[in-house]
Amino acid sequence: MKPTGFHPVKLAVVLPLVLNGCEVGPDYHQPAAPAVGSYTPDPLPASTERAGGRSQQFVSGADISGEWWTLFHSPELSRLIATGLARNPTLGAAQQTLIEAEENVRAEQGSLFPTLSSNFQVERTKISSAQFASDGEPGAASSGTVNVPPFNLYNASVSVSYSPDVFGGVRRQVESLQAQADDERYELEASYLTLTANIVTAAVTEASYRAQIDATNQIIAADQKQLDILNTQVALGGVARANVLSQQATVLSEQATLPPLESQLAQARNQLADYVGAFPANFHEADFTLQSLDLPTDLPVSLPSTLVDQRPDIQESAAQLHEASANVGVATANLLPQISITPEVGYEALTTATLFTPASLLWSLVAGVTQPIFEGGTLRAKRLSSIAALRAAGQTYQATVLTAFENVADALQSLQYDAATLRAAELAEQSSARSLAVTRDQYLLGGQPFTAVLTAQTTYQNAVIARVKAQAARLSDTAALFQALGGGWWHRQDVTPQASDCCGLFVPLTAPPGPSDAE
Repeated sequence: MKPTGFHPVKLAVVLPLVLNGCEVGPDYHQPAAPAVGSYTPDPLPASTERAGGRSQQFVSGADISGEWWTLFHSPELSRLIATGLARNPTLGAAQQTLIEAEENVRAEQGSLFPTLSSNFQVERTKISSAQFASDGEPGAASSGTVNVPPFNLYNASVSVSYSPDVFGGVRRQVESLQAQADDERYELEASYLTLTANIVTAAVTEASYRAQIDATNQIIAADQKQLDILNTQVALGGVARANVLSQQATVLSEQATLPPLESQLAQARNQLADYVGAFPANFHEADFTLQSLDLPTDLPVSLPSTLVDQRPDIQESAAQLHEASANVGVATANLLPQISITPEVGYEALTTATLFTPASLLWSLVAGVTQPIFEGGTLRAKRLSSIAALRAAGQTYQATVLTAFENVADALQSLQYDAATLRAAELAEQSSARSLAVTRDQYLLGGQPFTAVLTAQTTYQNAVIARVKAQAARLSDTAALFQALGGGWWHRQDVTPQASDCCGLFVPLTAPPGPSDAE
């Protein structure tokens, strides 16, 4: 008889609480922030040199806006970034990959619970009457024959299958998949940051090419005017025709620099179209100029101790380290016994009226233990492989941290040198402009050969282009600093589609905890 109070289904519910014991393998701990007090060997100055009418202030410990690009005060740039965030296919792929990883976590979590299945079966059976014949001597006649008519057999049962996670192998697998989901989450953050920084940089590049083209056209116009004067003087017999030919060669040489600049400008526009998910033929956004982009003057400089929390690539590498740690536990658990419990309870009767009566009850409880004995060294080798992968992930994490600090140091030092370069370029442009004017006047008075005018023209042209490039570099390196410091993703919400959305619509989801939440 069945013991009083015993029920297989109740047992399957209680067993997970009893049998889910320890978790083998190492427990993951987030690596500590490096004990570094600054980004550069020399202390940062309070501000950069004043150039272009402005200096930039370094504000230590200041927070970063989640929409840092608005500090450039360009509505066209902000609108373009909003379009890119909504339509860029690379960002969309990262969003879908995150959903895939999150759903894999939910799927694996189901392995921690018993699986329950029900079954109802109706069978129509005809038993041979020979089964009821009397057993006699061989060759003896049967004492009689029983004609058993066909009958129905009804069966209703519930089956439970459960493998208790005694050594934590399933929980480590869930932990590994959750780390993968975290990895994809920060990969999405990195894609978001890279896209916004690329759009800003491409806009600055476009503005730089436009400024170089405008400056070149102005120089060509001035030199063409000088050529017209020389032609008039030649006609009057005042100068040698060789001077006209030299000036003509200069103008033609300057005109030859325009097509490469125009080609680079077109490529910059095509790059912007790609970033916002548009075809080049359909991209008709406003043109960017250096005058339309305001230089941010207050630059946040995060504390080195907070950089590891702010950089999505560091958090992504930490998630990969977490995944590798959990995989060691999975490989270790595979070496240990695997327990399975399968209770089943049901009813079987000839009629539906008697199906669910105590007399028709049947049940079974099957328990088993499987212990790997010989696998050709496969399981042990997989465990050693997972340990090596964990060590490799640790080294990769350290390399990622070093690269992050290098990025910040590069951006900070570049901004200092950019200001000095722009200041020098401005002085060189002013000086070369005065030199060209004086040289032309002296040439007209006969005090300088025409070759001196040509040299002064070339020097001035190079100075103007150098000033434009230095102005653009200052804007680009400012964007690089915001990118190197993490871009303030912890102040905003990601845009990611719902898993059930088959139409590709996007809805905001809560972003992962930021550095301020983790403290």
